[in-house]
Amino acid sequence: MSDVQSMSLPPASAPRFTRLRLVLGSGFRVFFLGAAIYAIVSMLAWSAWIAGQASGGGWPGFAVAPLPQHWHAHEMIFGYAGAVLGGFFLTAVPSWTGTPEARARFVAAAAAIWLAGRIALWFSGLLDPVLVAVADLAFLPILGLKIAVQLAKRPKPQNVMLLGLLAIVWGGNLMTHLEWTGVLENGAAPGLRMGLLGVAAVIAVVGGRVTPAFTRNALRASGEETRLPVSRRPVEAAAVAAVILTPLLAGAGAPGWLAGAAALIAGAALALRLAGWRGALVLDRPILWSLHLGFGMLAAGYLALGLAWLGLLPESAALHLLGIGAVGGMTVAVMSRASLGHTGRALVAPRPVAWAYGLVAGSAILRVAASWGGAGWYFGALGGAALLWLLAFGLFLLALAPVLTRPRL
Repeated sequence: MSDVQSMSLPPASAPRFTRLRLVLGSGFRVFFLGAAIYAIVSMLAWSAWIAGQASGGGWPGFAVAPLPQHWHAHEMIFGYAGAVLGGFFLTAVPSWTGTPEARARFVAAAAAIWLAGRIALWFSGLLDPVLVAVADLAFLPILGLKIAVQLAKRPKPQNVMLLGLLAIVWGGNLMTHLEWTGVLENGAAPGLRMGLLGVAAVIAVVGGRVTPAFTRNALRASGEETRLPVSRRPVEAAAVAAVILTPLLAGAGAPGWLAGAAALIAGAALALRLAGWRGALVLDRPILWSLHLGFGMLAAGYLALGLAWLGLLPESAALHLLGIGAVGGMTVAVMSRASLGHTGRALVAPRPVAWAYGLVAGSAILRVAASWGGAGWYFGALGGAALLWLLAFGLFLLALAPVLTRPRL
């Protein structure tokens, strides 16, 4: 983390164009804001469809071509999570490589391309599917090319590997569009799974670095020198190999026993890693326990997915435990910490953000529980999960939008 520089806050009446230029000038600002806003907008649309289904209606007034459930999954994975990946990599890679951050023009152009993909999906029922595919598939390659140029300055294997994970995420999106354009007969379902598990793999790799590191730093700062996070290289290697293999098997349509075994190995290895990170010592610090909670959801999600692919659990429950609990929980934790740290604020989660951590976890639990209920319980649990998600991101924006739209302290 770079040294805090002295800079006064702008007056409340600062021109809007100044705020906009500030937001578009940094990857984490524009993409974290965009991700949080889109998390709310897309969930409101999905909730409208759920309400229509519960009342016997349909998809009210949205011109989307895919199945509504496919649209929902796609926009959570490649829309919301794609924006978070953009903000994270555009901010983290320059720190890893000692290279300058992307210029404002690139950041603004990348944000516009991401937004074009979202607009294309919302109006996909009115557009040529090839045009929709081109608009939506453009973002990750442009992001990948930018960070590849930066990583070339200091090409450490553990960082270059993340480019491969981005390629897996993009490959899942490509498979999805190949079905929607009529090229593949069955590409959307495996493509969406591949995309989700690719994002989960990024979280497993990055979260596996930052969670013990941040915890260790905080414990040492408080005087703790004996009970520090521990790492076991064989367990780490098994976890990384399994989380990379799992999306590839899912996308290839591998037999359930094989994909299930890979997911179970991933979940067990991630759980063993988490057990050595001293999470119990940071329960008074939401900015830290949120990372442990999200990583725990990740491990549980892989274990549940392994059991689901072996026919022992509903797959929907496992996928949503990963999607909401792990991807949602870890991204909110990372976005809040990065937003505070890179704007010179203290690394202390504001109370609304601490509530948001818990609400995302609650949303995941409710959505998982919906898989075991009847029709009445199902729609009620889905509505409750959506409400908690909306409250979480509303609180996130309430606390951090002012931080993301003001200069560094």
